[in-house]
Amino acid sequence: MRIALGSDHRGDTATADLATYLKGRGHEVTVVDRGDGATSDYPDQAYNVATAVRQGQAERGILACGSGIGMSMAANKVRGIRAALVYDDVSARRSRAHNDANVLCISPEMTPLDQIRKIVDVWLATEFEGGRHARRVAKIAAIERGENPAEAKIEAEAEAEAGAG
Repeated sequence: MRIALGSDHRGDTATADLATYLKGRGHEVTVVDRGDGATSDYPDQAYNVATAVRQGQAERGILACGSGIGMSMAANKVRGIRAALVYDDVSARRSRAHNDANVLCISPEMTPLDQIRKIVDVWLATEFEGGRHARRVAKIAAIERGENPAEAKIEAEAEAEAGAG
């Protein structure tokens, strides 16, 4: 899988470790942006990784900052990005299965590195379930278009995306 990685200065160590770890597991990894130890602003890295995913340069993105919150907020501003802040394997699985998250946000300050690797493994291995979840993801897209999701005509779009599942 093609994966784009990015971090601010507080996520540099985790990103460097993940790049090596993921390459060792056969993934094509691009470190799109890192803080490289110097103070850096997380919105810059979040934008660069999210844009790489949106433009198809990567199938998924992973972002690391101190809490993961800022990265998640910034990445979710890019149309088509569903970034999830994840702290354990249960939320990693659900973010993919139910929400079709395409960007994973992690907190290396709150999550040990061995747990981050487990989260990443689960997140990358989990497929989107579709079905009723496809309708909900389509409603997220409606919000991005400035529509009220309760009023948006998304049924045909969601059913086609889910294979009528």
